[in-house]
Amino acid sequence: MKRLSIITINYNNAPGLKKTIRSIVPQLSDDIEYIVIDGGSKDNSVDYIKEQNGKIAYWISEPDTGIYHAMNKGIEKAGGEYLLFVNSGDTINAATDLSGLIKDISGEDIIYYNLQIADSNGQTYIKTYPPYLDFKFFAESSLPHCATFISKQLLVEYGYYDQGMRVVADWAFFIDAVCLLRCSYKYIDKYFSTFYLDGISSQPENFAALWHEKEGHIKEKYPLYYSIYKEWMEKKDELYRLKSSVSVRFLKKVGFLKWLKL
Repeated sequence: MKRLSIITINYNNAPGLKKTIRSIVPQLSDDIEYIVIDGGSKDNSVDYIKEQNGKIAYWISEPDTGIYHAMNKGIEKAGGEYLLFVNSGDTINAATDLSGLIKDISGEDIIYYNLQIADSNGQTYIKTYPPYLDFKFFAESSLPHCATFISKQLLVEYGYYDQGMRVVADWAFFIDAVCLLRCSYKYIDKYFSTFYLDGISSQPENFAALWHEKEGHIKEKYPLYYSIYKEWMEKKDELYRLKSSVSVRFLKKVGFLKWLKL
């Protein structure tokens, strides 16, 4: 059995797919296999996948019902003990020795790292994560799928990603694995991958669906926390609107609100 399966899903994003594959192929070894799941792309994605056929352990191009259907296909075909999802457009950093990093795996269900994030202007920053995970963390955030090794056994026992969700099934898995299943996890204070802010969950038009799906999941799975969560999110939204208002931004600019930490 392979130690790690890297899974990339793609649909009509040939430039992003090329960038991703080029970053992953140099990392492949006897312990690491690569799987590409394409959703029946109409651009030249498949042509490029075929060019890399000798380096990819398994690939397929056929229509699917969404990103989580595609990710689940990858899980089914993976021969690794652990999975790493590096979706089309995201990359493994060139200086990384992934074979060395997988030695960090010491039996935990989830091993997560920090993440380099790149915006549309090419500016990057490192997002760090806490060593302790709880409901409060997941209410506001999630773990980075392209910087997290996940036990395949855990994902299979969980029942794969929820294909009824459009944008937050990976978040739902993480919160349930940690808060309900009490899975084991480990944080490594390093980063090895870059996430580009052009994915489906980063697009403003999907924010409403994101919060709707998260709220519905918490209401169903964590009913004792639901009212607290809803009030918490409403206050955060109110604070954000206050901070974003023209009058407050002007007063902060002229220094009138230095005493108010907004």
